[in-house]
Amino acid sequence: MQFVRQRLVFLFVSLWAAATINFVLPRLMPGNPAILMIGRFKGQLSARALNALELQFGVTHKPLWDQYLIYLNNLIHGQLGLSLTYYPVPVSQIIAQSLPWTLGLVGVATLISVCIGLLVGIYTAWHRGGKWDSILPTMATFTAALPYFWLGLLMLFVFGYLWHWFPLAHAYSTSLTPSFTWPFITNMVYHALLPALTIVISSMGGWLLGMRNNMIQTLGEDYILFGRARGLSQRRLMVHYAARNAILPSMTGFAMAIGFVVGGALLTEVVFSYPGVGYQLLAAVQNEDYPLMQGLFLIIAFSVLITNFLVEMLYGKLDPRTQGGVGK
Repeated sequence: MQFVRQRLVFLFVSLWAAATINFVLPRLMPGNPAILMIGRFKGQLSARALNALELQFGVTHKPLWDQYLIYLNNLIHGQLGLSLTYYPVPVSQIIAQSLPWTLGLVGVATLISVCIGLLVGIYTAWHRGGKWDSILPTMATFTAALPYFWLGLLMLFVFGYLWHWFPLAHAYSTSLTPSFTWPFITNMVYHALLPALTIVISSMGGWLLGMRNNMIQTLGEDYILFGRARGLSQRRLMVHYAARNAILPSMTGFAMAIGFVVGGALLTEVVFSYPGVGYQLLAAVQNEDYPLMQGLFLIIAFSVLITNFLVEMLYGKLDPRTQGGVGK
């Protein structure tokens, strides 16, 4: 329990630090969102209009400490300000609309690539020296070196433009209205297949190679040899002894991968015009939409920290030695 308490304290301190940095950085830059909005009208708005915009964007001239308390209060209530790009839509609403698309595409594709990569890595390591051990790692090395956006453009050109097997853009057909109906769900999955396949192919190789190397190193440990001498079944040795210990180093990478899922596969979403968080982040940067950028960065940072905490708890459960004797 002491281990869990320590990690919880560290998590809350990290979340507070991320929120504080997210508060300080925009205030180090000159101007504010209201001035940027005024600039879009090329100075044609009055000082009264500027004051009204400052009130809408939550800009205040109070002392910095008061601004910080107001910021924390708004953050607790999910108020992240108004977007410049989609004015006057709140940032929280834009994130709420974009996040499900990213989780559905990048999240599922990441889980598929991790599962396939780890399972194939276990298999090739257990049968090292065989035919598949010479073919699959070589293919994985090649696919792992492929950039997301380049592979996405290639697949979009071949399977979308030349062969017309998949749509060229968007998350669903513009003739449909989002709903929990079978025609819309099938259309949504159809649009997601090609970008998801791009992510799986590009990322699966890294998981395969990492798991294979860890597995081969684990197979040389004394407890594996002892298990063989005891006559344990091959399946039990492979799964419960070798794979369970070999997968531990991959847990940290898995935590980072799942955490960054919220950030979206930016270039992949841009190539396929997929309305996820990554696509919105690019739009925010292009339009100097600092409130939207600030909200997206905060959500991404929180997701990485929370996911790392959960995986750290799982890691401690799988390998109690990582707890350093705490709680025993």
